[in-house]
Amino acid sequence: MVCPPHPPSRPFLVGLTGGIASGKSAVSAAFARLGVPVLDADVVAREVVAPGQPALAAVVAAFGPSVLAPDGSLDRGALRARIFSNPAERHRLEALLHPAIREAFAAASAALGGAYQVHAIPLLVESARQGEYDRILVVDCPESLQRQRLSARDNETPERITAMMAAQATRPARLAVATEVLDNTRSLAELETAVAALHAGYLQAAQKKR
Repeated sequence: MVCPPHPPSRPFLVGLTGGIASGKSAVSAAFARLGVPVLDADVVAREVVAPGQPALAAVVAAFGPSVLAPDGSLDRGALRARIFSNPAERHRLEALLHPAIREAFAAASAALGGAYQVHAIPLLVESARQGEYDRILVVDCPESLQRQRLSARDNETPERITAMMAAQATRPARLAVATEVLDNTRSLAELETAVAALHAGYLQAAQKKR
């Protein structure tokens, strides 16, 4: 009797999340500098709606040509302004894009390898995906600091910032699912030190899982 092959085991996975402008990109970059494979859901989402992709055609069919830039790419600013002022529109967009994003994300993860992987997913809590991960790392900072960063980085109005933050899970909801919390109110050097310590712990945890 020939036994079927065992299915390939998935890598040890760390889900990285946090509120908008909490510093997820800086933390992702710090892990990447340590040689950790990092997948960013925002990057995958942009690739999924690149010109010529079926998902972009679906978005245009649902929301009209006004969401396209003159060069035929997705006008993310126009689309963002539309969905953040209308929760029903946001949910409709998510229903269109999330299946394609998750499929592309899974394929990219399978190709990456590594002792462990970090998956940066801004809406991890909102999409109830925490059960897919071995550890959940929440990048945290006070909401007042999020507002300051958004205003300085994107020149957003207070009203738009409030709408953007209201569209995400609350700070307590993110902290409730965290296995680790990284305080991102400190200097970049301190952030690098904290990420290095987390990296050592994740390497050990990944080794134990094998």
